[in-house]
Amino acid sequence: MTYDPTNPLIVQGDRSVLLEVDNPKYAQAREALAPFAELEKSPEHIHTYRLSNLSLWNAAASGLTAATMVEVLKTFSKFPLPATISSDIFEVVGRYGRVCIRRSDQLDPKSNSHMLLMVCEDAHLMEELSRQPKLKEYLHERVNKKSYLVEPSFRGVLKQALIMIGYPAEDLAGYTEGANLDIGLRKICKSGVPFTVRDYQNEACEVFHAGGDVRGGSGVIVLPCGAGKTIVGIVAMSMLKKNTLILSTGITAVKQWHREILDKTDIPEHLIAEYTGESKAIAPVTIATYQILTYRPEKSDEFPHFKLFDSQDWGLIVYDEVHLLPAPVFRVTAQIQARRRLGLTATLVREDGRETDVFSLIGPKKYDVPWRELETKGWIAEASCTEVRVGLVESDRMDYAVAEWRNKYRLASENIAKEDMVAALLNNYGEKRILIIGQYLKQLRQLRDRFDIPLITGQTPNSEREELYAKFRTGEIKSLILSKVGNFALDLPDANVLIQVSGTFGSRQEEAQRLGRILRPKPSGEIAYFYTLVTRDTREQDFAHHRQMFLTEQGYSYNVMDGDALLSEFGCSV
Repeated sequence: MTYDPTNPLIVQGDRSVLLEVDNPKYAQAREALAPFAELEKSPEHIHTYRLSNLSLWNAAASGLTAATMVEVLKTFSKFPLPATISSDIFEVVGRYGRVCIRRSDQLDPKSNSHMLLMVCEDAHLMEELSRQPKLKEYLHERVNKKSYLVEPSFRGVLKQALIMIGYPAEDLAGYTEGANLDIGLRKICKSGVPFTVRDYQNEACEVFHAGGDVRGGSGVIVLPCGAGKTIVGIVAMSMLKKNTLILSTGITAVKQWHREILDKTDIPEHLIAEYTGESKAIAPVTIATYQILTYRPEKSDEFPHFKLFDSQDWGLIVYDEVHLLPAPVFRVTAQIQARRRLGLTATLVREDGRETDVFSLIGPKKYDVPWRELETKGWIAEASCTEVRVGLVESDRMDYAVAEWRNKYRLASENIAKEDMVAALLNNYGEKRILIIGQYLKQLRQLRDRFDIPLITGQTPNSEREELYAKFRTGEIKSLILSKVGNFALDLPDANVLIQVSGTFGSRQEEAQRLGRILRPKPSGEIAYFYTLVTRDTREQDFAHHRQMFLTEQGYSYNVMDGDALLSEFGCSV
C-alpha cells in the first residue's frame, strides 16, 4: 500500500494516534477513527487518540472487525504503520468473546435456577484462566477441558474478573423473562401532538433487542442530550412488554420519565409509580432515583432500598445517565445479571475510571451516533461553542499566586471579572432563553443578586423547581441560573444560550451534559450558543482543555475569544 504524506494521521507504536486538525481530511478521519479509539488530548492543532483495550472491545462488541480498524489506520496514515500495531489490534480484538457464558441444563440447588457454564474453545487458555487467583474462586466444577460450571449468583463478578484479566466474556446465558405488561405506543400523544419514533431511535432499540436473541437484552445506547434517549427507553419497553424498573439521576428526571411514559404510551397511570425521597410506591413500571437506592443511615449499614430490585419480577432495568451510575449500584447490578439491562448516556466517559464495570455489568456499547450527524439531519440543534478568556482581576492576583494548588482553581473559577462577560451576553441575547450554570454557590448567588435572575440549587424545593422550569418553558421567565442540578435530565426544550461560569475541574462528562441542555432542536432552526468563561493563564484554562475533549471528539470546535474583544463586539465599554 502506498502511503500519502498529505494524510492526517500519525500512528505510533505505543497505540497512540495523532490527528492533524487543520488537514482537509480531518473530519473524515475523525469520524472513521472515533468508533474504536479514545480521545486523550485535544489542543488546537493536533489531537491525540488512544487505541485502548476497552475502546477496541466496545468496537468489537458492536460488530467492527480488527481488519476494518487496521484498514482505517492505513487509509488515513501519513506513514507505514508501526510493525506491532496490526498484530496488537488483532490480538486485543480477538480476546473479546473467546470466553462465553452460557446457561447449563443443571439446576443450582441453592437458587433452583440454572447453573451457568464458562466456556472457552481453547483448552490451553481455559487451563490458564482457571488458575488465575481473581477467577478461580468463582468456578464451581470442571465439566471438561473447555468448560466450568458457575453458580448463577457469580455471573456479574465473573465477568468483572474476566475483563480485569483481559478476556471480556460474551454473555449468552439469556435472561429471566419477567412479568408481562401490555405496553403500546400512542400514535397521537396524550398531549395531542403526533408521536413518531425517529429512525435512529428505532434502530438503537432494534440493536439492543436483537429480536429477543440472547445476544441482545443488555448494553448501552449512546446518544447526545436532546436526541431523545427517554424515547429510546420507552420504545424498548414497548418491544419487551415487561415490568420495568427505571433508575435516574433525581426527582426532576423521575417526573420527566413519568410524564413522557404517560404521554407516549397507553400504560394506565395506576401502573406507574415513583420511588424517591418523596414517595416510595412500587408498580409494574417504577421510576427510582440513584440517591434513594444508595441511601443508608450509617456508612456501616446495608442499603435498605436495594430490596427494590427484588420487589417485582422485572423484565427490564433501565439505567438513565449510566455514566453517573453510583458505585453501590454496580454492586447490586452484579447480582441481577439475569435481568435485561439498558444503559442510556450521552457519553461513556466516567471520571472515576469505571468504564470496564459499565461494559461488564450493564453491557457493551450497542449503538452510537456522532453528534454532528444528528445535527446535520436536524435532530439536534446546530451549536456554536466559544471559550471566552478573561483576565484575573488585579486585587485577586496575589491571592491566586500564594494559594494552595486546589484553591487556585476555585479562585480562578470565581473570578469576579466574569460578571461583566455575563452582563454583555445577557444584553446581546436578551430575547432568547438563557441558562447560566456553574459550580460554586457563592458565585451563583452574586449573579442572582446582580441580574435579578431566579437561582435553582440542590436546596430548592422540588415544587419551586418545577414551577420555575414551567415558567421557563412558556417564556414567562427568559433566564435561569442553575447549580450542578442543571447537569442532568432537565426538560428545558427552548433554551438557546448557555453561559458556563464554572465547572467541576476537568469533567468531560459535565461539559457534554451542559452543552446538551441547549441541543434540542429549535422550531425556527436557530443555532444554539454555548459560552464557557475561563480565567486566562490559570489552572482553570488547563482544566478547560480537558473538559472539551469529549465534545471535540464529537466534531465540535471551540472558538477562543478574548473577553475584551467580546465586550467590544457586543458594543459594551471595555
